[in-house]
Amino acid sequence: MYIIKLNAIDSTNTYLKSLALVALPKDYTVVMAESQTEGRGQMGSLWRAEAGKNLTVSVFKKVSYLKIEQQFYISMAVSLAICKALKTLKIPKLHIKWPNDILSADKKLCGILIENVIKNNKMQGTIIGFGLNVNQKNYNELPQASSLSLLTGVLYNKDEILSDILNQFQYYFKMLEAKKFNEIKFEYETLLFRKEKPSTFKTKDNTTFSGIIKGVTENGMLNVWTEDEIIKTFDLKEVSLLY
Repeated sequence: MYIIKLNAIDSTNTYLKSLALVALPKDYTVVMAESQTEGRGQMGSLWRAEAGKNLTVSVFKKVSYLKIEQQFYISMAVSLAICKALKTLKIPKLHIKWPNDILSADKKLCGILIENVIKNNKMQGTIIGFGLNVNQKNYNELPQASSLSLLTGVLYNKDEILSDILNQFQYYFKMLEAKKFNEIKFEYETLLFRKEKPSTFKTKDNTTFSGIIKGVTENGMLNVWTEDEIIKTFDLKEVSLLY
């Protein structure tokens, strides 16, 4: 692995994307920063993290063995890898909130942003950005957030946690390369937050409806059993799951 450590940067994902524009980085090129000024989450949302207290990391991985229509398996594999690493730290009640937020009970620990490099209509690589709340203690403006240290009382070594996560990345990407898609999807759906429980959803025009999450499609759309007793599928731009 090739690890680049930075003190401060706008976004680790943006840094890797700029490298990829010139030439594809080496497999498992890792960029980590103590502080991000413009960290991003899903749908362009800002990701704020206290400097020095958390893991803000991006990883480049070659995925030319995947088809474009299989790209959501990257999101599933990454979510599972982070969950598996946190499970070894005895973090309780781990779930994946669709599409790829990592929760303990209903508290968000980690956000993931995946940006794929596609050339000539073929998958080349993926840039996996994640922000993991490690030792931060104050979330006054984010009542749904928590950190590993808040949950356990332990002050963690961030480099050790990153090493564990990267080891799990290698495990799950080997599964992807071996085309064990059914196993990955089954494991992902097993950890899906509020699966098989009545939940409330909000559409992009701010209307709400009730339904039960049944799982996901292969391309990452959410299958919801709705009040009119049919299963509807929604993509990330159409609906969000409320807590």
